Amino acid sequence: MADMNEIVDAVVTGKLKQIGDLVQAALDQSVIPNQILDGGLVGGMDVITERWKQGQVFVPEVLRSAKTMQLGMDVLKPHLIEGSNKAKAKVAIGTVKGDLHDIGKNLVGIMLEGAGFEVVDLGIDVPPEKFIEAAITEDASIIGLSSLLTTTMDIMKGVVKLVGERGLSEKVKVIVGGAPLSEEFAQSI
Repeated sequence: MADMNEIVDAVVTGKLKQIGDLVQAALDQSVIPNQILDGGLVGGMDVITERWKQGQVFVPEVLRSAKTMQLGMDVLKPHLIEGSNKAKAKVAIGTVKGDLHDIGKNLVGIMLEGAGFEVVDLGIDVPPEKFIEAAITEDASIIGLSSLLTTTMDIMKGVVKLVGERGLSEKVKVIVGGAPLSEEFAQSI
């Protein structure tokens, strides 16, 4: 039987060349794709995230782990999609205007797709209006906002305000994330 610990270790240590074979081996052994995602790929990112929080690893290691997870997802994604007929919901995600960081956004996008959501990635430096347009034109029921810079956190507040002004509050939920954010900030906006 496939060993999820090997996949976790590959993500943690950034084994770019081995991850695809490990994921495929697990699939060949009839491991359920969501188990590979949750127990292996996401499990590995959980470990590296915790090590980063504790100062045991640095951004280059986190980036390598994220790339490793993404390569594993490339193998896994078709199997996740074939097991579901319809996406749970559509999510429009992006990094807010003034911020060019996308690592966290990309990771969240991968995890959302793996969990059965359809993701519309708006990219980086996204103005508030573009989030609203995407929610309407793409029929997205969730807007995901990412920010790494404290100077761009007010843009998130502006997007939430626009959702209300456009009468979308009952239809569209807003999720926020990024290193400088806290639960208190999220609730305050």
